[in-house]
Amino acid sequence: MIVALDHIAIAVPDLEKSIKRFMDDFGLKYEGSEDVVAAKTSTAFFPLEQTSIELVHPLNGEGPIAAFLEKKGPGLHHLCFRSDDLDADIARLTEKGYVFLGEPKIGAHNCRVIFIHPKSCDGVLIELNQPSEDGH
Repeated sequence: MIVALDHIAIAVPDLEKSIKRFMDDFGLKYEGSEDVVAAKTSTAFFPLEQTSIELVHPLNGEGPIAAFLEKKGPGLHHLCFRSDDLDADIARLTEKGYVFLGEPKIGAHNCRVIFIHPKSCDGVLIELNQPSEDGH
C-alpha cells in the first residue's frame, strides 16, 4: 500500500547552487547530502511534511497542458510549494532574479497560484500556491 510521496528527484548541474536555492530562496529545511556510489550520484534532501500527487490533463484538449504533452509527452510537469504569503514570496523571489510566468490567478482548490519560469530553477517549472481562507 502506498502511504506517502517519498520524494521528487530533480537532476541539477550544480548541487551546491541548487541546495542554496532550496534553502535560502524557498526556505526549505536541508536534511543533508549523501553520495550514492552504486548509482554514481550525489544527493541532497529537503523533507516536507504534507504533499500530494496532482495529475494534470488538458481540459477539452486545450491549454498549456495540451501543449506540454504534445511537445514533451507525459512526465513530471511541475513542483508546487505552498505559501502563507504569496505576494511577499513573489516580491522576495523577484528581487533575487526569478522570472514569473504571468500574474497570480486562481487555481485548483480555489488557491492563488503563480508559476516560476523553468529557466530560473534548473529547468523545472515551480508553482507557488496560497490556500484560500477556507483552508484549500
